[in-house]
Amino acid sequence: MPPPVDFASLPWQAPAPGVRFKAVVRGGHSLRLVEFSKGFVEPDWCRKGHVGWVLEGTLEIEFPGGTETFRAGQGVFLLAGEAERHKAHVVGETVRLVLVEAE
Repeated sequence: MPPPVDFASLPWQAPAPGVRFKAVVRGGHSLRLVEFSKGFVEPDWCRKGHVGWVLEGTLEIEFPGGTETFRAGQGVFLLAGEAERHKAHVVGETVRLVLVEAE
């Protein structure tokens, strides 16, 4: 039986300015607690799939055809690939969300 994920005991990883996360990888999937801050800028379009839930804050996601806003309590379901390529933008100071992603 797998143990529960205790995010409080995991260290933060900061791969770029304005973003940090805590992650557990099991069975080819990752469960990530992600925090974006106002200074976050995506250098290129993201083509990865993401499924998750916005815990705090507001996140705008830019697509080639427009922008969608995701607020606390709302789900995020983005398919992988060129058709749903996207860039995240923070509205306000910080956004915190949980994401489940294929590795």
